[in-house]
Amino acid sequence: MRSLKGCGLDGVTLVISDAHTSLMAVIRRVFDATWQRCRVHWMRNALAHVPKGQHTVVAAAIRQAFNQPDQKGAVEVWRHVADQLRPRWPKLAALMHESKADVLPYVAFPAQHCSKLHSTNPLERLNKEVKRRADVVGIFLSEDSIIRLIGAVLFE
Repeated sequence: MRSLKGCGLDGVTLVISDAHTSLMAVIRRVFDATWQRCRVHWMRNALAHVPKGQHTVVAAAIRQAFNQPDQKGAVEVWRHVADQLRPRWPKLAALMHESKADVLPYVAFPAQHCSKLHSTNPLERLNKEVKRRADVVGIFLSEDSIIRLIGAVLFE
């Protein structure tokens, strides 16, 4: 979850997660936040509707929408790409139509933040690194030692 204070969007919170229905409802109700589906995980689900040999081409076409500088352009390109893909892969086009509002909210935020807002991968990487280091230690003597380890990882 990220608060975007100091960038003209004070008090705005964007929560990025996978598309779990109950989690989405809680985020919107409890945090009063903008919710976004992780773009990386969405792309994996989308490419499941396409033969493996076509993944590169289809992913490149979809990425055109992600690379737009503003929300209006992203939505236009998104619709155009979905229309182009519909004859060959109607399930993919339907998924794109249904999930447009879930995948593109980050484009409305300032450009300097967009690269960090589209995915949960940085958080997953952090969790993996904490787990890797905790596994090396094995047993912690106290809660303070765990906090020091996690603090060191976060500081890096």
